[in-house]
Amino acid sequence: MSGLAGLHGQALAQAAAAPAAKPLPGYAGWKNADAVVVHSSTTIETKRSAFGTSVVTPTNQLYVRNNLPTPADTIVADRDAWQLQVSGVKQPRTISLRELKTMGLETVTMVLQCSGNGRGFFPSKPSGTPWTVGAAGCVTWSGVPVRDVVQALGGLTDGVPYMTGTGGEVLPAGIDPKTVIVERSVPVAAMQDAILAWELNGEPIPLAHGGPLRLIVPGYTGVNNIKYIKQLAFTPKESDARIMSHGYRMTPPGGKGDPSQPSVQEMSVKSWINSPVPEDGAQTAGTVQIHGVAFGGLNGIKGVEVSLDGGKTWRAARLVGPDMGKYAWRQFVLQATLPKGKHVLASRATDDRGNVQPETRGENQSGYNNTSWADHAVTITVA
Repeated sequence: MSGLAGLHGQALAQAAAAPAAKPLPGYAGWKNADAVVVHSSTTIETKRSAFGTSVVTPTNQLYVRNNLPTPADTIVADRDAWQLQVSGVKQPRTISLRELKTMGLETVTMVLQCSGNGRGFFPSKPSGTPWTVGAAGCVTWSGVPVRDVVQALGGLTDGVPYMTGTGGEVLPAGIDPKTVIVERSVPVAAMQDAILAWELNGEPIPLAHGGPLRLIVPGYTGVNNIKYIKQLAFTPKESDARIMSHGYRMTPPGGKGDPSQPSVQEMSVKSWINSPVPEDGAQTAGTVQIHGVAFGGLNGIKGVEVSLDGGKTWRAARLVGPDMGKYAWRQFVLQATLPKGKHVLASRATDDRGNVQPETRGENQSGYNNTSWADHAVTITVA
């Protein structure tokens, strides 16, 4: 057998041995299958090479992470009839989505990111989906500001330091609801920029992303942005639901989550390179546009540096494209000339408060909040 034929045979064997891509689940069957990786029926990741060079992530390639099975699509058959119960205000009551649309309007572009984005880089292999960078996107939401709803209902009652959202998923029968319900509490100060959203990227929110109504808390990780929100409460204490009291905690390696540990809430400064990346294949020597995205959680981005040698030296990148507010990500680009060989490309962002993206990850049991620039670096081959 010739060498070429042998290589061809190896390629065929490898293709035959490779597991078939999982199909998109029915509720997300409209997603762009070429742009995503289906990990499971409730976890879908955007491919790193699919982010492109536009600020806003198309809805059909936005990641999906559901803590419970998606509700029946009957809940979006008559969107305006959806009911939200509001408490912890001076005039508590239930409000339809139809009425919410009369109470105010705001639009925000923000990074939506799963708490476990970057988990796949942890050497400890934490349980959970091994996300790399694709459990994130930058999207535009439209809805009514929570502060306007609170004002319309007479303002907050005294002694309510938390805003608590409860999802409307159907819960399994025969078990304590608090063990599975999606209910999260954030500081009440987050109310100022939070919205009750009914629109995503200019269209009614799809069922896969929390339609007909979702609580959006800009700057906070995805789990705090409650899908199918049915209850919005201003409370004296954090929720005692397990997903709040024990889940999504910064638990030390080998430990178990408990309420004494920091909750996974605000995001912090982070960036990564989207091109060139290994899945693009071998690069040709010469000029290349190294580009990616950077965001600061609750803060805007001041600048980004790029390294061509794994962090030994850094060059200032240029921020490009529109600045869509402090909660959105910024695109960056560095034009560089790459000779033949292997190159370790990394990016390091600084937010407008002077916080710098760290080199190392914060070790924790569940692989949360990985912002390490070293973990997110890519090694490419230039031919």
